[in-house]
Amino acid sequence: MTLKFGTDGVRGVANSELTPEFALALGRAAARVLGRDRWCIGRDTRRSGPFLAAALAAGLASEGATVSDLGVLPTPGLAHAAADQGCPAAMISASHNSFADNGIKLFAAGGQKLRDEVEEALEAELAMLQAHGGQPDRPVGAVVGTVSVDAGAAAAYAADLTATALGDRRLDGLHVVLDCANGAASAVAPAVLRDLGADVEVIHATPDGVNINDGCGSTYPADLQAAVVTGGADIGLAFDGDADRVLAVDAAGRLVDGDHLIAMCALDLHERGALAHDTVVVTVMSNLGFRQAMAARGIEVVVTAVGDRYVLEALDDGGFVLGGEQSGHVIFRDRASTGDGILTGLFLLDLLVRSGRKLSDLAADAMTRLPQVLVNVRVARRDPHLLDLLSADIAAAEAELGDAGRALVRPSGTEPLVRVMVEAPSEAQAHHVAERLVQAVERASS
Repeated sequence: MTLKFGTDGVRGVANSELTPEFALALGRAAARVLGRDRWCIGRDTRRSGPFLAAALAAGLASEGATVSDLGVLPTPGLAHAAADQGCPAAMISASHNSFADNGIKLFAAGGQKLRDEVEEALEAELAMLQAHGGQPDRPVGAVVGTVSVDAGAAAAYAADLTATALGDRRLDGLHVVLDCANGAASAVAPAVLRDLGADVEVIHATPDGVNINDGCGSTYPADLQAAVVTGGADIGLAFDGDADRVLAVDAAGRLVDGDHLIAMCALDLHERGALAHDTVVVTVMSNLGFRQAMAARGIEVVVTAVGDRYVLEALDDGGFVLGGEQSGHVIFRDRASTGDGILTGLFLLDLLVRSGRKLSDLAADAMTRLPQVLVNVRVARRDPHLLDLLSADIAAAEAELGDAGRALVRPSGTEPLVRVMVEAPSEAQAHHVAERLVQAVERASS
């Protein structure tokens, strides 16, 4: 019962760290902080999803909320439903993590990501409930809430994408391979693309509760790369478990990451006069080559901390329309309140059709990626003082790289990892600096 909010809700090993008891208590706290009226709950395909959703719904209903269980649907589909209904929502998902993990992502009314101060209020309310044995001020009688099932949300989300994402344009003649990660995109994404006329081949779209993200999806795109080349497809799209992110594969099987996707989208919107304030928002993890490419085209770049909710805050604060992360979270703020892998994929496919160009050519023209090394260093526990212990090592790395590169060391917000990222003019230098920093992290955390 000690889980804390990270960069994307709370996560932990299902039924061990993230327990039904915790989900019930969080449901009560969420109703008290975000509202006791109407709520929506969605989930991905993990085996633990139904019992955690039931526990969360019980906590919400015990505070008087009317809860709609929307079943399996992508995270952006849940945000879409919350926006339609003007209510808060909760997604049961651990995104790209292995199936044994699960998580709870909360959205404010209308499908909006939570700001830090709201998460702090939730943690305080949760601590109060736990300190008092969960008993204070329980409603009784006719004012307790209800829980019902609404199986139509995924279809409504898919229909909206089909009807509005491309206007009156279609994808006829485009050969696409989809890797659905055995997750929430499995039913929705193939149907949307086929309705728009694409020739669709699908892999990893038979979820069984335990195979989500298992050697597939955006974290493990090797099968997709092989399928695109073998099938002679124009493009491949790899989603994560809850379909709020996507990576692409070109016809030669080369991976196209989130930086390239955002760069292509930014340039296209810029050329059409649709990039608000000629500005795009990315996180500190975006490649230095992205920033250089945008500057060369007269596009401003706003940089945030890691986490799509920080990107979203910057988008809203500045009135911007496009932002995202290297991992493949891309937010089209005029269309959605969260990253949407299927919507991003549709924008990219539409760009291919409109331009008549190959993905490889569009990606190469959009930006040149500096050599980057990213190493995840597993640690036994999160130490809030770790970066202080590493300050001299980080300063030495930055001094060596100068303006030609950069080094970033940060604890993960969702896993017991420290992420070491180095960019340099050469692959060899990037590896050399990264190796020294990894050794420094291992010493400091031992």
